[in-house]
Amino acid sequence: MRAEAQNNVEKIRKSLDLLAQRLGHETAQHRLEEFNARVEDPDLWNDPAAAQKLMRDRQGLVDAMEAYNSLKQELEDQVELIELGEAEDDEEVVAEAETALRGLVDRAAKKELEALLDGETDGNDAFLEIKSGAGGTEACDWAQMLARMYVRWAEKRGFEVELQEETPGTEAGIKSATYQIKGKNAYGWLKSESGTHRLVRISPFGKGTRETSFAAVGAYPVIDDNIEIEVNPADIRIDTYRSSGAGGQHVNTTDSAVRITHAPTGIVVTSSEKSQHQNRDIAMKALKSRLYQLELDRRNAQVNALHEAKGDAGWGNQIRSYVLQPYQMVKDLRTQHETADTQGVLDGDLDPFMASTLAMQVSGKSRAEAGAQD
Repeated sequence: MRAEAQNNVEKIRKSLDLLAQRLGHETAQHRLEEFNARVEDPDLWNDPAAAQKLMRDRQGLVDAMEAYNSLKQELEDQVELIELGEAEDDEEVVAEAETALRGLVDRAAKKELEALLDGETDGNDAFLEIKSGAGGTEACDWAQMLARMYVRWAEKRGFEVELQEETPGTEAGIKSATYQIKGKNAYGWLKSESGTHRLVRISPFGKGTRETSFAAVGAYPVIDDNIEIEVNPADIRIDTYRSSGAGGQHVNTTDSAVRITHAPTGIVVTSSEKSQHQNRDIAMKALKSRLYQLELDRRNAQVNALHEAKGDAGWGNQIRSYVLQPYQMVKDLRTQHETADTQGVLDGDLDPFMASTLAMQVSGKSRAEAGAQD
């Protein structure tokens, strides 16, 4: 088998390994049989909500099993065709099978990403917080660059972006901003971005020196009505005030705001909308999403470690470095994924970084490490 074809076969097998792990392949058939038995229960629809959830879960399992089995069978078929073509010295058969393998690599990669976004709240909308860290005015400018980057990323995906709060920097940029990102799997994608982001560049503020700046990013799922989060009214303080901030072509912003402070955790959330009623409703949803995230962190040690890795926005806590001087490089320090296309990344080309981190969260190792194992 030629080198390119062998390389494609290995890529597909790695995708299949991840799909099998995410699916729980060894127990999938048994779980499907259990689902089928419960579906046949005549009392199932006495509880419509529970019945609908059961049917969704069953269909999700069926779809995942079919996707895995289809990819696995097609890989085996194409490998067999190549071996047959090589044995009979039939170049046309070999070439057709190699072309089919190239297409299968893309299909497997897409299914791999879909499998990574099947967490309890991955499909939900997201709240995205950006805060400037160490670096003064430079850091405020960097926070604004990050805000632009994420808005561009969301717009490319057709997501709706709403600015909930923005605090301008003293001289330039922003001290903080909170967005609500609305779209399928918005949180599933953005959850990998929580952490400290480090920028190295020549100062644009007349200094002419190379400066290092930091900003912290946090992503939290918007909690829907299917998940109940209780908030004791005695634990919160609600303040109203006026604020303003720059919007954008697809970013809504208004002049009023509500701030809710949750005393037991110290969580503070804000919202700016057209009415006090909307403000309170959105801010409460934001608070519940943060409280839900804390609960997820307690239940899942791996998610907790990633969440805590955000730490203070300064040296030693960064998850990704963006170097503009003396060379061009964006590198994720968790997965080692990197690119020299810094402008593309700052314009919102973040999918490869997100996908690499999602894969690491599932497998427990980076894609670079996985790729080094034969």
